[in-house]
Amino acid sequence: AATAALLPLLTRGFQLSPTSPLARATRSSASSQLSSSSLQLSVSDTANQPSVVSASTMIDKPYGEWESPITSKAITAGSVGLGGVHYCNGDVYWLEGRPQEAGRNVLCKYSPDSAEKSQRNGVDVSPKESNVRTRVHEYGGGAIVFGKNEDEIYYSEFATQRLCHLLKDGTSKPITEEGERYRFADGVVSEDGEVIYAVREDHTKPEPKNVVNEIVSINVKDGSIKVLAGGNDFYSNPRVNGNQLAYITWNHPNMPWDATELRVSTLDSASNKSSEHELIAGSDGDTSIIQPLFHPDTGDLLYISDESGYYNIYRRGSDESILPMEYDFGGAAPGWSLGQQGYTFLNDGRLAAQYSKDGKSVLLVANVSDSNNAASDIIEYGSDDGLPMMFGGVHPGEGDDIYFMGGSPSTASSIYKWNLQSKGEASILACSSELSFDEDLISVPKQIEFPTTLGTAFGYYYAPKNGKYTCTTDAAPPLLVKAHGGPTACTGTSFNAGIQYWTSRGFAILDVDYGGSTGYGRDYRRRLRKSWGIVDIDDVCAGAEYLVKEGLADGDRLCIDGGSAGGYTTLGALAFRDVFKAGTSLYGIGDLTALAGDTHKFESRYLDGLVGTYPEEEDVYKERSPIESVDTLSCPILLLQGVEDKVVPPNQAEMMYNALLKKGIPTCLKLYEGEQHGFRKAENIEDALDSELAFYGKVFGMDVPESVDLKVANI
Repeated sequence: AATAALLPLLTRGFQLSPTSPLARATRSSASSQLSSSSLQLSVSDTANQPSVVSASTMIDKPYGEWESPITSKAITAGSVGLGGVHYCNGDVYWLEGRPQEAGRNVLCKYSPDSAEKSQRNGVDVSPKESNVRTRVHEYGGGAIVFGKNEDEIYYSEFATQRLCHLLKDGTSKPITEEGERYRFADGVVSEDGEVIYAVREDHTKPEPKNVVNEIVSINVKDGSIKVLAGGNDFYSNPRVNGNQLAYITWNHPNMPWDATELRVSTLDSASNKSSEHELIAGSDGDTSIIQPLFHPDTGDLLYISDESGYYNIYRRGSDESILPMEYDFGGAAPGWSLGQQGYTFLNDGRLAAQYSKDGKSVLLVANVSDSNNAASDIIEYGSDDGLPMMFGGVHPGEGDDIYFMGGSPSTASSIYKWNLQSKGEASILACSSELSFDEDLISVPKQIEFPTTLGTAFGYYYAPKNGKYTCTTDAAPPLLVKAHGGPTACTGTSFNAGIQYWTSRGFAILDVDYGGSTGYGRDYRRRLRKSWGIVDIDDVCAGAEYLVKEGLADGDRLCIDGGSAGGYTTLGALAFRDVFKAGTSLYGIGDLTALAGDTHKFESRYLDGLVGTYPEEEDVYKERSPIESVDTLSCPILLLQGVEDKVVPPNQAEMMYNALLKKGIPTCLKLYEGEQHGFRKAENIEDALDSELAFYGKVFGMDVPESVDLKVANI
């Protein structure tokens, strides 16, 4: 499953004899420089080559043993998670996830002139000690509800899951009843400011099969609640225009990227049953409809559908997309969290939407005010116009100003302001990281396409880079392959200090968008249907082997890591293939049968589409469960797990650990108290990163500078 943390986990994180770490003496003593022909194939520019430094001043050390100022402590001490950018009545707001405050989420406002401003030029708006986070679907999203002004800001309090009204004096007042049975998300405020329309998740009966999801209205004065849409398993994106209520709904076993419906009701409807509300799109039961939004001027209802093979934008009443393109709109991983909106309307009524092309974001602006015709006057903007390499979450400000989240391989995720008319370099209002490193430390990724069983797959290759070091003892560096979570998600190219942590120490990185990833169209996304544990494993292995063939990675030092679903791919690659020599699973899935019977409602039937129906196809589940194939494992595995994880319970890691112990395979299990699905606490993020490095140091016989003391059994 995709990580639930606002602060992304900084690591997404053997036919080697388990009793004898691979010694450096066995490595080739060829030149340290990757061959120029290989570089031309996969890294066509010189961005990843060390800056020009006299050979006499560079230190000659093996790959993996370089010292780096990009330490785990530096990463967490100077970093926060940023998200949820919103412009309201002249002010810019955002949400911060703070690892130094046990992962607390804080609503902030841009106030560069305030004496109390942070290093990000913001001041806290939500109450001290409050944690702005909802647990709807466990992954949350849409925890803040904005009205027209600062008097109409509401948020979900994590500890109680109550919806609270943010007051001007910095305090808050709960507007929903006491108790933790209700959770709220993805809300919008009525035109008169008296009602919130939101998703409600009812945990009165907490067993996943008994949890109830609905669209409700909440009176902000007395907290009274009315159910507006119910009867289906899931709901999202309630959007209101006058008396019309539009929303997305779907049922098990579908996930929102599989098949959903867009329905419309009236706020005074006599029925709250979704089956009696008008069906706008999704009637075929095999189309994903997401992110509806009413046009503020025409009242037209727009939405995103993948019926063409790509997530394109449609208008109610039209069978054809108003912006037909062979690219996906909707954001990087639509459906995983609530409150997502991959397009918006500017102040003049034009549509503004973002999509990715060749690893870069493109802003598309178009006139969609003609209700009878496709979009017109289409203009596209990109990095040549001053926008960052990657961006999303666009929100209009005053006039032609827009605000959004963005970043690049050398710039951490930041909140930007940019003007559609004057253009120029987008200005950073707040940056998620205080880290600043010389360019000769930063490895810039290159998108690669490599052959695999179903054609080709994609990934981003980061070469080792540290201008202080050279290596004349190794033909190629160790490679860490990263398998993203989801699995229906994708990776990105914005600055990731957790990746630079590795490359600045002499590791190469391959961040893989295996078959099933988003952003490459519906057919690519659907490669995992009934094939999870096959296609994804084929692709991560094919990517590693491709880089070895090109001379960009050492075939004897291939390792892999991943979190959650990426952890499953990691364990599967180690159990069912003989490509990798070590791996790290972060809250990964070892037993598919256990997951099928012990996870939260949102994903409780996810495996039906990825693997097969359970228990009818239990044999397939066991066949693809790494825990059932311990006999084929012969390489070291590090297991990192949160104790309070409800998505992938800790018993998964514990079962895998005990099985590895019995077989005598080098292994280590670290359980983190107070952590759920995705690590939020600074000390745990640091320990997870440093432990993984120490683990590979032991496995590969590398002399890792200032390595943490890690106890590995059976080594």
